[in-house]
Amino acid sequence: MSRRVRRKVTRKGSNKLDLPGYTEIGGESVRLEVRGVVDWTTLPDDSVIQLFSCLNYRDRAALATTCRTWRVLGNSPCLWDTLDLRTHKCDASTATLLANRCSNLRKLRFRGAESADALINLKARGLREINGDYCRKITDATLSIIAARHEVLESLQLGPDFCERISSDAIKAIAVCCPKLQKLRLSGIREVDGDAINALAKNCQKLTDIGFIDCLSIDVKSLGNIVSVRFLSVAGTTNIEWPTASEHWSKLPKLSGLDVSRTDITPGSVFKLFSSSQSLRVMCALNCPDLEDDANFVAHKSNKGKLLLALFTDIFKSVASLFADTTKKERNIFSDWRASNNKDRNLNEIIIWLEWVLSHSLLRIAESNPQGLDNFWLTQGAALLLNLTQSLQEDVQERAAAGLATFVVIDDENASIDGGRAEAVMRDGGISLLLNLARSWREGLQSEATKAIANLSVNANVAKAVAEDGGINILTNLARSMNRLVAEEAAGGLWNLSVGEEHKGAIAEAGAVQALVDLIFKWSIGGDGVLERAAGALANLAADDKCSMVVAAVGGVHALVKLACSCEYEGVQEQAARALGNLAAHGDSNGNNAAVGQEAGALEALVQLTRSPHDGVRQEAAGALWNLSFDDRNREAIAATGGVEALVSLARSCSNASPGLQERAAGALWGLSVSETNSIAIGREGGVAPLIALARSEAEDVHETAAGALWNLAFNPGNAFRIVEDGGVPALVNLCSSSVSKMARFMAALALSYMFDGRMDEFALVGTSSESSSKSVNLEGARRMALKNIEAFILTFTDPQAFTAAAASSAPAALTQVTELSRIHEAGHLRCSGSEIGRFVIMLRNPSSVLKACAAFALLQFTIPGGRHALHHVSLLQNTAAPRVLRAAAAAANAPLEAKIFARIVLRNLEHHQTETSI
Repeated sequence: MSRRVRRKVTRKGSNKLDLPGYTEIGGESVRLEVRGVVDWTTLPDDSVIQLFSCLNYRDRAALATTCRTWRVLGNSPCLWDTLDLRTHKCDASTATLLANRCSNLRKLRFRGAESADALINLKARGLREINGDYCRKITDATLSIIAARHEVLESLQLGPDFCERISSDAIKAIAVCCPKLQKLRLSGIREVDGDAINALAKNCQKLTDIGFIDCLSIDVKSLGNIVSVRFLSVAGTTNIEWPTASEHWSKLPKLSGLDVSRTDITPGSVFKLFSSSQSLRVMCALNCPDLEDDANFVAHKSNKGKLLLALFTDIFKSVASLFADTTKKERNIFSDWRASNNKDRNLNEIIIWLEWVLSHSLLRIAESNPQGLDNFWLTQGAALLLNLTQSLQEDVQERAAAGLATFVVIDDENASIDGGRAEAVMRDGGISLLLNLARSWREGLQSEATKAIANLSVNANVAKAVAEDGGINILTNLARSMNRLVAEEAAGGLWNLSVGEEHKGAIAEAGAVQALVDLIFKWSIGGDGVLERAAGALANLAADDKCSMVVAAVGGVHALVKLACSCEYEGVQEQAARALGNLAAHGDSNGNNAAVGQEAGALEALVQLTRSPHDGVRQEAAGALWNLSFDDRNREAIAATGGVEALVSLARSCSNASPGLQERAAGALWGLSVSETNSIAIGREGGVAPLIALARSEAEDVHETAAGALWNLAFNPGNAFRIVEDGGVPALVNLCSSSVSKMARFMAALALSYMFDGRMDEFALVGTSSESSSKSVNLEGARRMALKNIEAFILTFTDPQAFTAAAASSAPAALTQVTELSRIHEAGHLRCSGSEIGRFVIMLRNPSSVLKACAAFALLQFTIPGGRHALHHVSLLQNTAAPRVLRAAAAAANAPLEAKIFARIVLRNLEHHQTETSI
């Protein structure tokens, strides 16, 4: 293709301005326009600059390499007067690459000590504002160098986390090197001594805004020497001598605003400051226990026209009183002020400062979550945070959004939030507001707003509102962000929304499944938070049949197995295992169970995760193996990869673990033991004893899985004898008679029936003579105990009147009544092999009347019309000539009444299925 390059000419009126070096592809541009395709290189310069201004510095620099025109525009000074380095790692080499663009840099935000060390490489000596967070590791040396290289600095803010390694020496260096300093806010300094403060007073004559926040000690007397100060914050600072502080600070001639939130200031000191200071107009005292606990102080309203903002005051009303126009709605005071053209400079500065200190203190209070503040949060705290998210100050917006994300959380470990607080945000229009903020081009605000949406969405009503306001599409788009923090919070929002069954389809339709899978590959290194949230969301979606197919179709199985194999963070391992388990839970409706088992490394990884030191990981891995074991090939493959040994070891180690882990450990063994080969292996590996221990659990779900596993194991005479030897009969008897779960009682009865139908007797004789067992086994006593409890169990499902009526009548209604009385609905989910069905048929001929009744009762459960596997069982019965045995049992003169009636019902069930099949 031939291309020609021409100079780009911009028109200004009738004149032409020839801009050397601005080039574009001319002929190709024309052809694109003819085809209706947008050629970005033909955009006006101001549009391109506007586009660049909405990008982070890395994307801006990358896009500028597209062509020579954009390279020139991308270096425009107006694009590089502000720089936010927080979104990506910025080391010395990155800073050096950016240096040629930063000659006019005025405002800088950074994160972490590495970025702080790299700042000098920007060579931005004209910097006016520096704002840093995550500054815990920044040292005196680094801060001193930053101050020395930026002599015209006007604002320096480090926080809100503690600057533990910064001392008064660094503050002295700032004072000496930055004489034009107007604002200094530092958090978490251990000690701010008098020399440092006096150095600020001497050298920084324009210093009007000081914040020594969350410090351990400050020289309050020396602070009285900074006569230029108008706004002072000591929020969260300890060891303040308030009589001394109030005496000296009240003499500050220009002090307009004082923030003493989260301190132990006393009522007397408040009165002293208000009565003695001629200039003080506003004091912010949020969460000051000594004030809040003094009933007389709380009731005292008169402060001679000066404002006290506290948890027990109406903050909106107080702020509104600063304005001459008191007719406006108090709750809208901040937004009305922003929209007005207020020319009172002093008042404007007070409101700007108030926004900052309120956002900071509300976030800190939300983080500590003190007791007794529910009323404050519900009546004004939530509304304050929402108002502050609309501030024109970026850091106030971000901090307010972070406060909304934090104040609703009660228990971060268990993802528990306060429903009342969440719905208060929703009532005040917070959901649409936060969704709009999440669409901001500023990634820091995107991240905080998205986190708030994610946390609030734990509440079902809020989740519904988020979905209705288009939140699913917004979160899906944010999950594609190149900013890890934004993508992480978006994935967290999708995780919480996907808890609700009603949102899963919409999430899949929005393309979120693909976005979540892509995140796993995009952030496979260094992105544990993203990976955990993405895997958690996929796990929730995989629990839905249709969504699980979407997860598999877009490569989700491979991605999740990759996480299970390679990630070492327990949160990621847990969610990846849970997701694989949920994918495998739809064995009857799709092929995901087999697909997971066939994915290279999947079964090996899950078996390995059962050895994790973290209970949550072990629980989800065992649960996944349980689901996978429903597939015949998976079952044998799990055993071949060491699954029997691993799961027996897990069952042995979790006797004191959570019921969830116990249930899944026993469930996985139950699933494997469907194969007689695996059943024998489990017995030889020592799996009987831990299953008996789990059968003694107090949890109903554990009863079911332990009883199911023991039922399968008892099919083998060797295992049956081991159960007797290891004290399993009393445990099964206890389940059979006392468990709340009908299924556990049923399967315990079936296990006992296997053990004492005669097959174990021969093995017991051989076993005791050949193995010289040291355990004393009283088989006859165990047999009597077992049969007695089997009989008692069956009688709980009988009604003498109904059985007598059924025996005396051949009417279908009589048998239907008995069926409904005897039915165990959950038993319809059990699937028996031909050997098991055959064993129950043989048991119908057993001399024991109890075992006859038990066998007939079991076959009744397995063949009831509507049961999940009823047709399968009917087919097996018809192939084993069972109808003849059943008719004999129903007609036997010496058989118990229960056995006769149950046998007749089974025959009727066979006829019903045969009729349905022939139709």
